[in-house]
Formats: sequence, structure tokens, C-alpha cells
Amino acid sequence: MKLSDFDYDLPEHLIATRPARPRGSARLLVVEGDAMRDLHVRDLVDQFRPGDRLVVNNTKVIPARLTGHRRRGEAVARIGITLLEPRPEGWLALAKPLRKVQPGEVVVFSDRLSAEVVAKGETDLVLAFNLTGGDFDSALAEAGQMPLPPYIAARRPADEADRTDYQPIFARHTGAVAAPTASLHFDEDMLAALAARGVDRTEVTLHVGAGTFLPVKVEDVETHRMHAEWGEVTEAAAVEINATHAAGGRVIAVGTTALRLIESAAGADGVLRPWRGTTDIFIYPGYRFRVTDALMTNFHLPKSTLLMLVSALMGVGTMRRVYDHAVAEGYRFFSYGDASLLIPAKG
Repeated sequence: MKLSDFDYDLPEHLIATRPARPRGSARLLVVEGDAMRDLHVRDLVDQFRPGDRLVVNNTKVIPARLTGHRRRGEAVARIGITLLEPRPEGWLALAKPLRKVQPGEVVVFSDRLSAEVVAKGETDLVLAFNLTGGDFDSALAEAGQMPLPPYIAARRPADEADRTDYQPIFARHTGAVAAPTASLHFDEDMLAALAARGVDRTEVTLHVGAGTFLPVKVEDVETHRMHAEWGEVTEAAAVEINATHAAGGRVIAVGTTALRLIESAAGADGVLRPWRGTTDIFIYPGYRFRVTDALMTNFHLPKSTLLMLVSALMGVGTMRRVYDHAVAEGYRFFSYGDASLLIPAKG
């Protein structure tokens, strides 16, 4: 299986840099087996049956992009920081330019927030901040910006609108440096309509890391190694999802992050069990899904692991036709783009 099998041509104007407003006005491509229907996200409720269950990721995105300065004698250097993940010794982060900071130096971000460089590698560094807990969270909220994906950040800077646009309605547990973007399509009205239809909802947590944007660099995709992300499926969540299957309902993952987590926690018998830890599960064609019956997701980058994941669910040939159709019909792509609902053929 070659990386080139997951390539496609995408006109640059189809890359969304702002979300649709209202959220329900985004387009929705429903793919059931080989059949495709062009709808809108506001039509999503009608695609489900009473007793179906949505599984959503309740991670909360932190304003992980910071701009600070370090002083060395009379010289002052401006430093851009992107936080990646917390570690026992501090936050793993990217710095631009990395060469301008050294271990032991302090980078100042605001009157309240600063950090010491406690370690430096070839591509990243570790920062020990002067604040912890709620004090750190509030200072970071004041000083930081939302970590827009590279393909958006290259076209415009983050602004105040992104603090709400790039934060899902389900956000509960702080820790992500990228949004689970399928969830960005939901609002309170849609949640009320889903509940009225008898569609249940379960929350799980997977803290999405910056590794979600890393390119695949090997031609033989089966040799690719995934980044690891921390997640949790509680006992209550496992019970709810197992009960849905036992009653004949469908389990629909909202986003690839929720899907990767529940597949990590599911046994070969298709039973979901409480789970907590890091997962580097890599789902590509040939994978046998254990618990997921359908997936709501946005349209993904060429040659990405997420395109491989949806191809595993629906088939490589089907997804080629889906993406050809989406490009031809002018769907908006990537994090702020339109959505698809992927329902594989039974059997």
C-alpha cells in the first residue's frame, strides 16, 4: 500500500479559513455504501435513528500559541512558542527561531506569564512556567492564541473569533493543541433536536496533539509510526456504548479522534472497556473495526493518516469517488470546512 494511493488534487480556494455561519449551514456529504447525497449539516438529525449513539470528544483546546521575548544582556529576541504537550518536567514546545534560546534562559510572555527553558533538543524544547493550575490557565488564556492548523495560519493570523470558532461545544477537559474539528459543526439547537429524536450521546476524551498535522514521509504507509495522544474512556462511557450495540443501535463517532479512541479501547470481541493512557493506533485499509458503525468527519489532507482512516472504513475506491465529488461540487475542506457522514455498507 503506497502513499500515492491517498493523494488527490485540491484547488487552494477550497481550503476553508473561516467556519460556515450558522454552523448548520455547512454542507454535509452523506455516503452510505456507494451512494452519495448532498445535504447540509442542519439535515444531520434526519440521518439518525432513535437508539443511535453519537460518541464525541470532550477535549478542550488551549491557546497554545505564544509570543514572547528573551533578554541576553542588552540584546532582546522575539520568540514564537507553540505548546505541544505537558510533561513532568514542563511543557514540550516548538520555538521559532529555536536557535535564539538556550537552556537556563527565561522567555517572558506577559506581565504574569514567563517560562524557563529547562531543556533543548534539535527540534523542540521544554519550558517550565512560573505558574501552575488555574493561575497558569488564566494567564495562558490572556497571553495565548488559538493554535490554528498550518494551512490556515499560513493564510491569516488567529484572532478573537477563533477562540469560539475553534472550540467545540463539547469542550470540557483542557489539554488539546488542535481541535476535534467534526465537533465544530454542532450547536445547542442541534443537540436539542438530536435528543428529541432519541439519539443518545457519550463523551470520551482524547487530547489532540500537534502530531495530527505531521506528514507521512514513507512511501510504504504500513511502516509509518503514529504520534501518541492521551485519552480516556470512562466506565460509564463504556457501559453506554456497549448497551447501544446490545439494543441494536449504531455507534457513530463524531470525528476521527473519537473513533481512534474507542477503537483503542475495544477488545477483539467488540466490547468496549474502560481505558486510560496513550494511544498511537494507526488505522489504514485492512483494519477491522471493532465498535464503530459510522463516522462524521471533515475532509482531510492529501496523503494524510486521516484519509487512510476513512479509506479503511469505506474502501479506497469509494473514498476516491467521494473526494472527486467533493472537489467537483465545491465542498470546503479541512478544519473549518464542510462535513461528511460515512456509513459503510453492511457485510
